[in-house]
Amino acid sequence: MENTKDLTEHTSRTERKRRDSFGMFDGYDSCSEDTSSSSSSDESEEEVAPLPTSLPIIKNNGQVYTYPDGKSGMATCEMCGMVGVRDAFYSKTKRFCSVSCSRSYSSNSKKASILARLQVAGKPPTKKAKVLQKQPLVAKLAAYAQYQATLQNQAKTKAAVPVEGFSWGNYINSNSFTAAPVTCFKHAPMGTCWGDISEGVRVEVPNTDCSLPTKVFWIAGIVKLAGYNALLRYEGFENDSSLDFWCNICGSDIHPVGWCATSGKPLVPPRSIQHKYTNWKAFLVKRLTGAKTLPPDFSQKVSESMQYPFKASMRVEVVDKTHLCRTRVAVVESVIGGRLRLVYEESEDKTDDFWCHMYSPLIHHIGWSRSIGHRFKRSDITKKQEGHFDAPPHLFMKVKEVDTAGEWFKEGMKLEAIDPLNLSAICVATIRKVLADGYLMIGIDGSEAADGSDWFCYHATSPSIFPVGFCEINMIELTPPRGYAKLPFKWFDYLRETDSIAAPVKLFNKEVPNHGFHVGMKLEAVDLMEPRLVCVATVTRIIHRLLRIHFDGWEDEYDQWVDCESPDLYPVGWCQLTGYQLQPPAPQASRDSQSSSSKQKKKAKSQQYKGHKKMTSLQLKEELLDGEEYSFLQGASDQESNGSASYYIKQEP
Repeated sequence: MENTKDLTEHTSRTERKRRDSFGMFDGYDSCSEDTSSSSSSDESEEEVAPLPTSLPIIKNNGQVYTYPDGKSGMATCEMCGMVGVRDAFYSKTKRFCSVSCSRSYSSNSKKASILARLQVAGKPPTKKAKVLQKQPLVAKLAAYAQYQATLQNQAKTKAAVPVEGFSWGNYINSNSFTAAPVTCFKHAPMGTCWGDISEGVRVEVPNTDCSLPTKVFWIAGIVKLAGYNALLRYEGFENDSSLDFWCNICGSDIHPVGWCATSGKPLVPPRSIQHKYTNWKAFLVKRLTGAKTLPPDFSQKVSESMQYPFKASMRVEVVDKTHLCRTRVAVVESVIGGRLRLVYEESEDKTDDFWCHMYSPLIHHIGWSRSIGHRFKRSDITKKQEGHFDAPPHLFMKVKEVDTAGEWFKEGMKLEAIDPLNLSAICVATIRKVLADGYLMIGIDGSEAADGSDWFCYHATSPSIFPVGFCEINMIELTPPRGYAKLPFKWFDYLRETDSIAAPVKLFNKEVPNHGFHVGMKLEAVDLMEPRLVCVATVTRIIHRLLRIHFDGWEDEYDQWVDCESPDLYPVGWCQLTGYQLQPPAPQASRDSQSSSSKQKKKAKSQQYKGHKKMTSLQLKEELLDGEEYSFLQGASDQESNGSASYYIKQEP
């Protein structure tokens, strides 16, 4: 009879759990499995007198568990060795901290669990442990898997690199900024599978407003989203923002609603509001019915999207930072968030390095330079160093195939191009050499070295080159050739004087993706003049697919033109997620002194053009319209347009 009664009670509980909308209270109910079921009167949300806050408390269906001292009421998991509140443990016997530990114990021997506990605790091996080494292979593998999982979780926690004195959350809140959504960055983790994560989505997070000696969780809703970062508010606080907090939604402590139930973790309401209801379960059912949460495999997707194919010791060809016209062999030293630290192969002390993303157009497989006719600096090292190996060609970003059989670019043709040595400027440029597979060597008129060492390679489909007249049509200041005296600059006169022709408009890339960026959005961006740095930045202008990136705290002359699909742009929170160091906005003192070496380099380069008289875009437009040889497509369009349209439609300032 007793067994039948137990079975009936178990069946009743099972049916009750199935009726819960989110299946999220299994772990919560486990706090009182040895008590009788709640009566129907418990479903009412009655207010009760505040409970003593000096005691650690767990409330569940009207039941209150208190532990006056730090020892009584505690238990140790027989599988993993975790110590916690006894009544928060799984099953009637309270032998395990979660369902997973209970199942692991059932499928493995007790000796394996002891071995796992010894390994996790980091204790030196004893005679008992040595005897356990003789256990069957399956038992030892299970224990080792448990140990490795613990280490991985610890590594994830250590990956966050907060910037001292800077907080994205405070920065956004205090200035009412908005951040570019994660979906704008296809190359970033979760960029292609972010889904419908938005304001109002509920998650399960650690409850920090609690005095219990063990880690407990509660449900929170997203109040504001900024890239990977979310401003969360615990359920039950309504319009009270006093305990709102920012966190990275991809962090290891953020879970979909229902995770606590399946993991056997307790849901405990925050201490500040625990007096508001006697039945928190009924409250949550009412609040969460119909609400959205993260996909159940969200953490798995995050982990998968942060797996990078490039590995240390791989050899690649990369642009020579001292001579842009050629490439050199470099070796992958480290990979952080898809960004590669490459050390030039001839660098004995490994200090001669170059940073770029694995999808950067500046890196290629070994043999690429020879295949297209690009200049290459042969290494003094005649034989590969031990352990180094060539990166497989399929790992590199593919460029679009182009048809060079018909009308194509020719040497001497004029165009407009972003100067790689002064990325805030779009300059008058010339095609100096046509390579294979659609690649072009470009030189900036008026500032080229006699030996062509500052020519640079762009593909014909590159979003960094433009047809003659692009800047005029889109109200961008065009930087004329250095030393050119006939100002204001007019393309028609210049083409006549140099006896040259403009590259045909139809040969340029006119594709405009639906990128989603808007003026004023915050993001994290690489300072391409010092590519090891990732900085707090803002989108200040949008010309179809071209973005003007401003580095917060610095003068406008350090702005950079960047393509909307550049792998050097990242969502807010990317540095924290990947463990990369974020450079905060420059303080006033730094802005005044401008002591940073990288900024001095950029300033020196930009001063090459200071001697020229500046002209407004409107003046340039009027001058160009005086000519009759050329005509451009004119028409009004939204400055923030990011849909398919003519790439050369006039933009409003």
